[in-house]
Amino acid sequence: MDRIVATNVAGPLLLLNFLMYFILLVFASWCMNRYIDGRTAEARTSIGGNGATRHFLTFSVLAAVLGIVSKLVGGNHLRTWRNDNFATSSTTSTGAWAVTALAFGLACKEINVGGWRGWRLRVVEALVIILAFTQFIYVLLLHSAFYRSVHDDDIGYGGGVPGTGFGGDIPQAQPAPKGGVPGAMV
Repeated sequence: MDRIVATNVAGPLLLLNFLMYFILLVFASWCMNRYIDGRTAEARTSIGGNGATRHFLTFSVLAAVLGIVSKLVGGNHLRTWRNDNFATSSTTSTGAWAVTALAFGLACKEINVGGWRGWRLRVVEALVIILAFTQFIYVLLLHSAFYRSVHDDDIGYGGGVPGTGFGGDIPQAQPAPKGGVPGAMV
C-alpha cells in the first residue's frame, strides 16, 4: 500500500520537477551564453545583471543538470521501488537539492543587490526559487516513504522475491509446538 501511495504522490512531483529543471537549463544556458558573449553594454542589455549574476548562472546550470539526472534516476526508482534503487535515487536527489539550495541563495543575493535584470534572468531566478522548495518536498517524501515502509512489521521496503529471504521478505520465527513430543507424528 505504501508503494502505491508513494508513487501516486511522488510520480507527478518528479515529472513536474523534471520539466522545471529542463526549462531552467534552457533559460540559464541562454542567459549564460549572452552573459559570456556580452562584455559590451549593447549585448548585456538583454539580460542585465549585477555582480552575483555570473555565479548565479553557473550554479543554476549545474543545479539544472544535476536535477535532470536525479529525476531520471528517480524515475527508475519509482518504477521498481527497491532498496538498491533507493540509495542512488536519494543520493542524487539530495545532491541536486543541495546545489539548487546554493543557487537559491545566490538568487536571493542577486535580487537583494538589485539593478536592472532582463525578463529571462528573472525567470531563472523564479524557477530556482520554486525548485528549491519542490525538490526539498520530493526529498522529504522519498525519505518518509522509505522510513514508513522499513518500520512497518508486515511489509518490507523492497519488492524482493517472496520466500527467498531477499528484498522485503522478513523471516518469521516458527511457533513452538503445543504439547506432545516435538517431531512425533500421530
